[in-house]
Amino acid sequence: MTQITPAIVAEHGLSEEEYQRVLNALGRVPNLTELGIFSVMWSEHCSYKSSRIHLKKLPTTGPQVICGPGENAGVVDIGDGQAAIFKMESHNHPSYIEPYQGAATGVGGILRDVFTMGARPVANLNALRFGRPDHPKMRHLIAGVVSGIGGYGNCVGVPTVGGEVNFHRAYDGNILVNAMTVGVAHTDKIFYSAASGVGNPIVYVGSKTGRDGIHGATMASADFSEDSEEKRPTVQVGDPFTEKLLIEACLELMASDAIVAIQDMGAAGLTSSSVEMASKGGVGLLLNMDKVPQRETGMTAYEMMLSESQERMLMVLKPGREPEAEAIFRKWELDFAVIGEVTDTGRMVLVHGGETVCDIPLAPLADDAPCYDRPHVKTPAPAALADVPASSGIAADLVRLMGAPDIASRRWIWEQYDHMVGADTVQRPGGDAAVVRVHGTDKGLAISTDCTPRYCYADPFEGGKQAIAECWRNITAVGATPLATTDCMNFGNPQRPEIMGQFVGCIEGMAEACAALDFPIVSGNVSLYNETKNDDGTGSAILPTPAIGGIGLLADWSKSATIAFKGEGEAILLVGGDTGHLGQSIWLREIHGREDGPPPPVDLAAEKANGTIVRDLILDGTLSAVHDVSDGGALVAVAEMALASGIGAQLTGLDSAAAAFGEDQARYVVTTKDPDAVAATGIAVTRIGTTGGDAVVVAGGAATLADLRAAHEGFFPKLMG
Repeated sequence: MTQITPAIVAEHGLSEEEYQRVLNALGRVPNLTELGIFSVMWSEHCSYKSSRIHLKKLPTTGPQVICGPGENAGVVDIGDGQAAIFKMESHNHPSYIEPYQGAATGVGGILRDVFTMGARPVANLNALRFGRPDHPKMRHLIAGVVSGIGGYGNCVGVPTVGGEVNFHRAYDGNILVNAMTVGVAHTDKIFYSAASGVGNPIVYVGSKTGRDGIHGATMASADFSEDSEEKRPTVQVGDPFTEKLLIEACLELMASDAIVAIQDMGAAGLTSSSVEMASKGGVGLLLNMDKVPQRETGMTAYEMMLSESQERMLMVLKPGREPEAEAIFRKWELDFAVIGEVTDTGRMVLVHGGETVCDIPLAPLADDAPCYDRPHVKTPAPAALADVPASSGIAADLVRLMGAPDIASRRWIWEQYDHMVGADTVQRPGGDAAVVRVHGTDKGLAISTDCTPRYCYADPFEGGKQAIAECWRNITAVGATPLATTDCMNFGNPQRPEIMGQFVGCIEGMAEACAALDFPIVSGNVSLYNETKNDDGTGSAILPTPAIGGIGLLADWSKSATIAFKGEGEAILLVGGDTGHLGQSIWLREIHGREDGPPPPVDLAAEKANGTIVRDLILDGTLSAVHDVSDGGALVAVAEMALASGIGAQLTGLDSAAAAFGEDQARYVVTTKDPDAVAATGIAVTRIGTTGGDAVVVAGGAATLADLRAAHEGFFPKLMG
């Protein structure tokens, strides 16, 4: 039997104070299995011990919300007895260590969170952050992540319909891979995770348990060095074909009334799934580890409980329904085993080889886990942008920006994803939001992922507001009514007060925007310790990155707007005010190598007013094309609309860098044959040009569509060779 030493406690990521809490909870020294269970359940990844206190500030309710945070995924009503179920999660550290499997299993895990609740997955999205394109590891990381996402999603038969990609040196040693899944369920067939019914059988289904991924949750809750090869065994290995079978088997059993509770085995595997089910239900559990399906010989209870082998689920069934359930899972060639039962003890008891190898009270593992109010300092307000440089040529700057890493076409990426499988994708990648038809109906779900990390770094509060507002704006820009969001909070080490200050600032900005825009957060994930240890022991943190995934509803998907110009001779209008805000802009960074000034302020009242009118004008047919203004400002938005259509633009008024490339918020570029009807709404609107020709003509110069396309489409193929 392993002697529990201070070194072993430290290896398990527990502080001296936390280990003392373990001793107090048990009234004795834990054995290794018990220590491992406390370790993973009290990791940041599972317990949210540094973030729980601040996450409570987020609005999570509304008339559309059926289920907010706390379950596997969030649930919102989309009418007609149907619900959308969705969530976003991180798989950052695994994807840096082993990019293909890290990204692939990130997709697999988020799919399970959604179909666990009774939904058929209908769309995947992602939000990716990479380091400098010329960093020696970056091509390998990009290629592995993109092929991992595509390999898993394509094989499992769920379309990957959208996402975002940023590049910044802050991600050189710690890339971010955030995956989002959206599913559709019937509101009377939604499944939850709270176990109940003393004596009810606990059933394990899916793949066998191996030794892969042990301590994955703990590894995801620590920073690491760039030389991370020693962490490779903590990365799970995915099998999308088994996941497809698991989806179909679960949905088939869910059509009956046999399931009492169900939970996927994600981070911390069998430990977290069983602890969460029992603690939510206020019950205990008894598991016989000899019954767990194993693919390796001689596995210990410690290894089985902490394994993160993929494509596995845990269920509580009604008594007597085991044969019916087993028949379904055997038909789909999946493992099925009754491994325990629900008890009234409030404890987790594990038996292995005829001996009790674990006996832990459940409350300290879950509800009474450590919760810290970490010291935090507010990010200093950035200095005003001084000595703004002039543009040497607006048209020439536009061509350069269209080929810049953060603006260039992502076609090289999304062409590796099957975005049409299922035949319900009606807006493909490349627009403001993806649109997926709700199968068999006229309804459409609009989905987008958004965040501008450079804004969050300069001013976390405004950056947090902007992340929510841009997601709301992208969904609005296709004509949908925004319903709710999920988040993926990616930050550095929370034990550094300045990093914790970034987290608190972003949360408070997000909360204000969610409340003002009726856009609650119903699910999400926190990923901390995203930083790389330097040789001198200091840490290099990522930019604060609160990635937002939002969904909206179209009553009639055929009325959705797209960004492409629809014909020549139409008026091009800029909706929203224009102060020419260049602080933290892509233009300032890419053309002048500067990352300074404050980010653009977010006026939430203007955001809501402008968006509501734009949505009404889309639905009544007044607007022919719509694009939100974000990275690169109004001129980049016009160029993207022109490239999407092959029709140029003759522009007036965008004669300075501030007017052309300023990143003011709450704005849209729209086209119409009836500009007077748009002006009659009372909205702030300026005519900036007319569609036509084969170039974007601006400020006395011209950028041909051919030159713009070469720059825009050339970045990724050139980078990836």
